[in-house]
Amino acid sequence: MISTAQQPMSPGRIAGIGLVILLHIALIYALISGLAYRAVEVLPNPIETKIITPPAEQKTEPPPPPPNFAPPPPPFVPPPEINIATPPPPAVSTAITNVTPVRPPAPTPPAPPPHEPVKIGPHVDVAASQQPEYPPVSRRLGEQGTVILEVMVEPNGRASSVKIVQSSGFPRLDQAAVAGVTANYRFSPGTLDGKPAAMPFTFKFTWKLQ
Repeated sequence: MISTAQQPMSPGRIAGIGLVILLHIALIYALISGLAYRAVEVLPNPIETKIITPPAEQKTEPPPPPPNFAPPPPPFVPPPEINIATPPPPAVSTAITNVTPVRPPAPTPPAPPPHEPVKIGPHVDVAASQQPEYPPVSRRLGEQGTVILEVMVEPNGRASSVKIVQSSGFPRLDQAAVAGVTANYRFSPGTLDGKPAAMPFTFKFTWKLQ
């Protein structure tokens, strides 16, 4: 049977236990000191805060509005032609109770034609006229021929002017005929509605040797 009575500890064992305790104390102290220093190092510098004021917002003027160009007027389109047919007037029926025949108006007689004056031309008054003398030189040379004369016969029957329309071919016979008709011939004047009036008269004067 084993005895359970405690044996007294030796001084060497007591010194070993004390040394272990001191080592634990030193280790604990070292750990505490190291942690405190580490805590001091770990703490950062105090944080500086600055309030940054944002720059004042610059007011910018809005861009000018775009020019207002009026749209071009629409092209002119003529209105369509509308033909409105006019309805025929309604038929009106009337009862004929009394019919009176209407005679057409009598035709208007035509206007009488404008009055044209009755004109009678002049002619030679043979009874009151004398034949002019045959020019002696023309008789001697055997000159003869017919000259056509136009005479203006006045209302008194005399010739106011005589002109040669066609020559006889011999100037002496032409001049003798003009002088003889002016001096020796008489005419019956022409008339308009029975009244004497000046009129031209054309006739032949013939020179012929006997």
